[in-house]
Amino acid sequence: MRQGTAVPAQLPADVSAFTGRADQLRELDELLGHDATARPPDVPVAVLSGTAGVGKTALAVHWAHRSRDRFPDGHLYVDLRGYDPGRPMQATDALARFLTALGVPGSEVPLETDERAARFRTELAGRRMLVILDNASSVEQVRPLLPGTGPGGVLVTSRDSLAGLVARDGARRVELDLLPPADARALLRRLIGARAAADPATVSALADRCARLPLALRIAAELALSRRTMPLRDLAAELAEPPGPAGPTEPPEPLEPPEPTGLTGRRLDLLDAGGDPRTAVASVFSWSIRHLPPTTARTFRLLGLHPGTDHDAHAAAALTGRDVEAARRDVEALARAHLLHETTPARYAMHDLLRAYAVRLATKTKEEPGPALTRLSDYYVAAAAAAMDGLYPAETHRRPHVGPPPTPLPELAGTEAARRWLDAERANLVGIAARDPRLSAIMYRYLGAGHTTDALALHARTHRTARAAGDTEGEGWALLGLGEAHLEMGHHGRAAGHFERALALFDGTGQEIGAGIAATSLGRVELRQGNLDAAHDHLVRALGRCRSAADPTGEARVLNILGIAEERLGRTDRAIGRYLQALTLFRSTGDLSGEAAILNNLSLAEQHAGRPERAVGYCEGALALFRRLGDVSGEASTLDNLAGAHARLGRHASAAGHFERAYTLYREIGDREGQAWALNGLGETALATGRPAGALAHHEAALAIATEIGAPDQQARAHAGLGHGHRVLDRPDRARHHYERALRGHAGLDAATAREVRTRLAALAGQARARHSR
Repeated sequence: MRQGTAVPAQLPADVSAFTGRADQLRELDELLGHDATARPPDVPVAVLSGTAGVGKTALAVHWAHRSRDRFPDGHLYVDLRGYDPGRPMQATDALARFLTALGVPGSEVPLETDERAARFRTELAGRRMLVILDNASSVEQVRPLLPGTGPGGVLVTSRDSLAGLVARDGARRVELDLLPPADARALLRRLIGARAAADPATVSALADRCARLPLALRIAAELALSRRTMPLRDLAAELAEPPGPAGPTEPPEPLEPPEPTGLTGRRLDLLDAGGDPRTAVASVFSWSIRHLPPTTARTFRLLGLHPGTDHDAHAAAALTGRDVEAARRDVEALARAHLLHETTPARYAMHDLLRAYAVRLATKTKEEPGPALTRLSDYYVAAAAAAMDGLYPAETHRRPHVGPPPTPLPELAGTEAARRWLDAERANLVGIAARDPRLSAIMYRYLGAGHTTDALALHARTHRTARAAGDTEGEGWALLGLGEAHLEMGHHGRAAGHFERALALFDGTGQEIGAGIAATSLGRVELRQGNLDAAHDHLVRALGRCRSAADPTGEARVLNILGIAEERLGRTDRAIGRYLQALTLFRSTGDLSGEAAILNNLSLAEQHAGRPERAVGYCEGALALFRRLGDVSGEASTLDNLAGAHARLGRHASAAGHFERAYTLYREIGDREGQAWALNGLGETALATGRPAGALAHHEAALAIATEIGAPDQQARAHAGLGHGHRVLDRPDRARHHYERALRGHAGLDAATAREVRTRLAALAGQARARHSR
């Protein structure tokens, strides 16, 4: 099912002082910029190819900004990091990012690359959208990311010619060479200003010594600006000198480095622009580094080891072992020197050519990468634990104890600061996860709140590491995380398998809290599939485990889910009793998230007990707590229940508004079962307001989702709603069919609805007999 609502705007900022490339801009206009109605049905693909540092990304982004109006449905951008040492992005990961940007909920993102590619093509079909695939290293990396049909366009940048893409996929290549001499001189004049305008001979020499590569020209210009009192000719002469021998303040960087090994050995061409440009790039980089303070130069070298996409000053401090303020000064100095670029305020990234250079320098120093990466991992694990303590303070005892790292942590007190940090660092935590399996236990709760794709990636990495190391407890937590992700995606069989394996591992190690969570999760799987007796048995056993583990949070959560099971078994009074027990426990531990969940469930139970006014009060309390916590999933569920309470009070307009908002939030977080709940509510509201055709549409959509994910209670509810709609439209046979389906083989139809369905069925049977007797 195509979402088709999001208009992504992922273009990076345009390049300042963009100069030249008029011929290539015209070529791109001809290849990608024509009126969509005049294009052939195949999507046009342009490949910008050229050596490292020649300005491929700058040209692609500049053209995209200049042509923004030609793609009103949005712009997708991804840096495939094809030439990063050891870290190219896989097509499947890029597809997950694109699908998320297009509004596809995490639980609907397929697991397999081919399925993700097919969904991506579906989402882009008929949309005038530009896709920029930056820094591609191979045809295999690009091909799954191509739309199937127009009227959009694709712009690829690569150091490779990608001949296969041209031959098989009809791509057109646009070659990018060194800047022409006049354009190189013009760029230096624009960047440096009056000093350059006053000394054209030196500008010409400087352009030649930078091999007319835009990246090298910009670095050289920044160094010239930072030394305003030095004549430009002296700087140019200095650049002409080969790097001297390494002293205590200068890292070695021979122009013909020895064969690198390890992290950089796979990419000898990272600094290879071919011939003189290669020497020039190494010279410019070395020249720039030589003018940095020694500590800043060391920060540059170690930042090349960072495994994520961007970082802040705290991460830089961890890598270098320095204090945060010193690290902040270093990264700001590196940004001013164009050796880093700012991605968002106070967060920085490194061009892959510079990253390769930094890694090369790091391998030549006495300090090995291992200790720096260990410091970084220790920092991220400790910061993640502190953020989770700020976000979920009542569950601190469920997470492994993490001692303070040498690097001071950012301010993470309070839910807002903690959530902001986790959101900003989520990709980096996935990147570092293989180094420390504790991240599964630490991040389990946060990733389970709608971050399905990242949850699968992080827990899979920690699982491999824990298993290889014989870390049974770490493996169990990783399996819990994987099971939770699959449960949200509606993969009940896979989820149950992961939970069962986790339970066996925890039982083997005596980890009672983990065992209680696994047993509870098995009960949730059975509950979602409508196996109420099996769910009840699992949950009763889980309750005993949590009590023996002295885990009041776990005990309260089991009581909450037991209440849901009791309610679906028609035992509303017993359900309310379970909820009230859980509420007392949550309040005693200060667990606001748990308290909100219980208030929400009490509201539904009060509706079933015929007390909708009381239900509204519970909902309002739950809604305030969920919004305070920033819990979108809880907010959506509460809005759904609040809508139901208003409907029972005859306030159908208010009910419809709340159902619509709940459905929107469920879509945003990828909660498929929640979508079915809200759609069924919209159908019931439509019928109550005299719109049976609209009711049928909503119930049919709910039935499709509930059938797909195996949610029998919402299947039954949808069938009942369809029966009501067809009855009002005088379609007795269809009504009878759906009423019978609602009662046959589906658990979870509440007692009042079941009675109404039986009454309607009996009336239809009587009408049929009357017609037959006539």
